[in-house]
Amino acid sequence: MGGATDQVRAWNPAVPGVAEVLHAHWDDHAYPPHTHETWTLLVVDDGLIGYGLDRHEHAAVRSGVTVLPPHVVHDGRSVTAEGFTKRVVYVDESVLEESLIGGAVDAPLISDGALRRQISLLDRALTSGETLEAESRLALVGDRVAWHLRGRPEHRTERAPHAPAQVARRAREIIDADPVDAPGVGEIAARLQVSAPYLIRSFTREFALPPHRYLLGRRLELARRQLLAGRPVAEVAVATGFHDQAHLTRHFRRMLRTTPGRYQRTSRP
Repeated sequence: MGGATDQVRAWNPAVPGVAEVLHAHWDDHAYPPHTHETWTLLVVDDGLIGYGLDRHEHAAVRSGVTVLPPHVVHDGRSVTAEGFTKRVVYVDESVLEESLIGGAVDAPLISDGALRRQISLLDRALTSGETLEAESRLALVGDRVAWHLRGRPEHRTERAPHAPAQVARRAREIIDADPVDAPGVGEIAARLQVSAPYLIRSFTREFALPPHRYLLGRRLELARRQLLAGRPVAEVAVATGFHDQAHLTRHFRRMLRTTPGRYQRTSRP
């Protein structure tokens, strides 16, 4: 039976490649053997999880990232009396291909602090509904996990039809052409015949910020102009590509330390 402090939260974010996000704290819980159709990217925030994977025992620890492959039987249980707290992102095979399953079965625990931070940033973007950022974070997480599961090859070069600087400039042109309805990172990468991680790294190297942040800045710039022209805040939010007024306000505060309404009132005599 679940304890009084057991907590579970799960949802399906509108981000291609992400099937589900799960946040859970269990005081005393053991789940039976089962499988998923998706990949499981798990980070432990507190406690210790013991689990069996393909008839071998493992432990999910706070210092690493646990990667469980699809279609492979596993279970799980708390190892300590205090239970455990975990965050899980379930991703499909468009993010991690089937050929990587063997590597995950052999070594499901990845000791990589940078990867753990990347997954935490991905989880934060998914939790706050920042779909543009989440798509970019997911591409980088998938690329790094795949690199580990392939045995961490020394060379990670990608054949591309254009040099990184040219890819970055062409991506910026696509965004600038229509910042409100600009395609996502995956679609831009497909247009330029490169992978999403290659596009993100090229763009960041060329312009010192990733594509999603550049696009956000362009949308905020449009919003500021419309606000100063006197358009209602709620209309401005939708017209410039934000989910709603609250979404615009959150980013406005982050950028200018004020709300859109207060910013708009500065233009009035």
